[in-house]
Amino acid sequence: MTDTKATFDGFSDDERAAMKEHAQELKKAARRGSKATKADGEQDVLAKIAEMGESDKVMAERIHALVKENAPELTPRLWYGQPAYSKNGKLVCFFQPAQKFKTRYATLGFNDAASLDEGTMWATAYALTGLTPEAEARIAQLVKQAAS
Repeated sequence: MTDTKATFDGFSDDERAAMKEHAQELKKAARRGSKATKADGEQDVLAKIAEMGESDKVMAERIHALVKENAPELTPRLWYGQPAYSKNGKLVCFFQPAQKFKTRYATLGFNDAASLDEGTMWATAYALTGLTPEAEARIAQLVKQAAS
């Protein structure tokens, strides 16, 4: 009989790296303090996007543009080393590149501050394998609704 018990070794290296990135983001925000601007966050997001692999970078750039076009009231920022967007200090949505946790697809996710409530169940994350005009239109609609 084989041992079917799985052992828990704690967080993965990728998860630990994301937590370290988040700690650095918090320190950076604290240093900026009340002097922080929307441009600071955008600069951080664009720098993070520039570090991505080609397919993630293309999607992240387009999602960033869609958020700016459709929900300009959202503030760009980093969240666990991922491009994210907040409103009144609360995280609304984020882009998780596939390479971040070595998954087969990137993800567009929404946190509880997003106004996506619809009945008793709704999606809070969407797998992205590419961006078609139809997918971009859906993302634009979701981002508008989330920011409302």
